[in-house]
Amino acid sequence: MQRSLFPVLTVLGFALALFSMSFLVPLAYAWWNHEPTTRSFAIGFLLTFSVGAGMHLVTRQFRRELQVRDGFLLVSAVWSTLPAFSAIPLMLHLPGLSFTDAYFETVSGLTTTGATVLSGLDTLPASINLWRGLLAWMGGMGILVLAVAILPLLGVGGSQVFKAETPGPMKDSKLTPRITETAKSLYLVYLGISAACVLGYRLAGMTWVDAFIHTGTTMSLSGFSSHDASFGYFNSPAIEGVAVVFMLLASINFGIHFLAWRGRSIRPYLTCPETRWIFAVLAFSVLLISVYLVVNHQYASFSEAFRYALFNTVSMASTTGYANTDFAQWPLFTPSLMILLSIFTTAAGSTGGGIKMMRAVILVKQASRELSRILHPRAVNPVRVHNTAVENPVIFGILAFMLLYGMSVIAITMTLMFSGLDPLTAATAALATINCTGPGLGEVGPSHNFAAFNDFQTWVCTFAMLLGRLEMFPLLVLFTPTFWRK
Repeated sequence: MQRSLFPVLTVLGFALALFSMSFLVPLAYAWWNHEPTTRSFAIGFLLTFSVGAGMHLVTRQFRRELQVRDGFLLVSAVWSTLPAFSAIPLMLHLPGLSFTDAYFETVSGLTTTGATVLSGLDTLPASINLWRGLLAWMGGMGILVLAVAILPLLGVGGSQVFKAETPGPMKDSKLTPRITETAKSLYLVYLGISAACVLGYRLAGMTWVDAFIHTGTTMSLSGFSSHDASFGYFNSPAIEGVAVVFMLLASINFGIHFLAWRGRSIRPYLTCPETRWIFAVLAFSVLLISVYLVVNHQYASFSEAFRYALFNTVSMASTTGYANTDFAQWPLFTPSLMILLSIFTTAAGSTGGGIKMMRAVILVKQASRELSRILHPRAVNPVRVHNTAVENPVIFGILAFMLLYGMSVIAITMTLMFSGLDPLTAATAALATINCTGPGLGEVGPSHNFAAFNDFQTWVCTFAMLLGRLEMFPLLVLFTPTFWRK
C-alpha cells in the first residue's frame, strides 16, 4: 500500500470510530425495551469502533492536510465502507439475510435512496427500523459534514472533503468564512428542522417511535418506512400533510434555510430562483395529475384525487419515495411523470438526489443561448441565474455531468436488461437508484421491493446508488489511470 494513502486511512479510521457511536442509539432502545437485537447492536458497535480506532491509531503519524485527490478518495471510501459495518446488526438478527442484501439495505439508507429488500417491516423489532431511519438521517447531510467540523482536532483541514461531498454545481460557495463553521451551521439547521418534524408527526397522530423513524427518512428524503404499506398504513391526511411540508423543506437548499434563520426573514426563500422553479413545477404537476386522475375515473372527486396526487407527486419528485397508494395502478402517464420529476425537482444543497433543478435550469438557458447564437453570432448573451452570469467552467462541468449521468442511466438499464429484467423494471430501477428515489415501476413498483433481484442485479443497483449519491465524479474519477499517478 502506498504511503500516500495513509493520511486518508487515518481519517477513514476516525470516521468509522465516530460512526460507531450511532450504534448506541438503537442499542440503548433495544436494551431498554428488552428486544432480541441488543446483542446484535452491541457486536456491531464493538467491531466498528475497534476497527476504526485501530486504523486511526496505526496511521495517525502520517496525517497531513488533505488534497483534492485525498478528498475524492476519502468520500468514496467512507460511503462504501460505512454500509458494510452498518449491515452487521441486520445480518446477525436476520440470519437468512445475505451480505449482498444487507449491504444493499444499508447503502440505500446512507445514500437516502429508500429502496429496500426487506419485507414484514411491521413485525421487525422497532430497533431495526429505528436503525434504518437513523442511517437515512445521517446520510441526509452526509456523515462527512459532521467529520469536517471535527477534522481540525486531528490536525487536518476539511475544505477538500466538504467540496467533494457537498452536492450541486455551486460547490465553492461558503455560508461562513470557515468551512468547519459552514458544516456546523448546516447541521444546526438540519437538527432544528428535524426536531420540528418529530413534533409535527407526533401531533398528527404517529407514535413517538414512528415519528422519530419517519423524521429520519423525511428529512433525508429517503423514504424508508417502518411499515410495508408505507404511509398507506396510517391512512391519515394530517400525517400526509406533515410529510409534504417537511419533504418540501428538505428539497430546498439548506443554505437558504441557514440564511433565512440567520436573517430572521423569509426573504431568502422568495428571492431564490431555484426554490421558485421547484415550487412552480410541483404546483403545475400536482394539478395536472389531479385532473388527469379524475378524468380517467381513478377517483370520484377532485379533492380525493388531489390528496393522493399531492402526496405521491411531492414524494417522488423530491426523491423521497413514500407512497400512500399503489400509484403504479394509475394510468401510465402519471407515474411516468412523477419519475421524470425525480430527475431534477430538488435543489442543489438539499438532501435530494437527481441532477438538481439548478443544473436543469442552466442547461435550458445554455440551450437557449446556443439557439440565439445561431441567429445572432456576434451577440454577447451570457447565461444568467438571478441576474448573475454563470461562468463557462460551471456550464462545462454541468454538461460533463449530464453526459456521465445519461451514459450511466443507459449503461445500468442495459446491464439490468441483460441480466433478465424487463425494460420497464430495468429502466425505472436504474432511475430509482441513481436518482436515490427508491421505488420505480414494474417489479420495483411502490407495492413491491428489490427482494426479487438476484445478487448481480442487486450489486448493479448498489453501485448505482453510490454513483448517484456522490454525483458521478468523486466515484468515477477513481477509475481513471491519471488519478493513481503521482
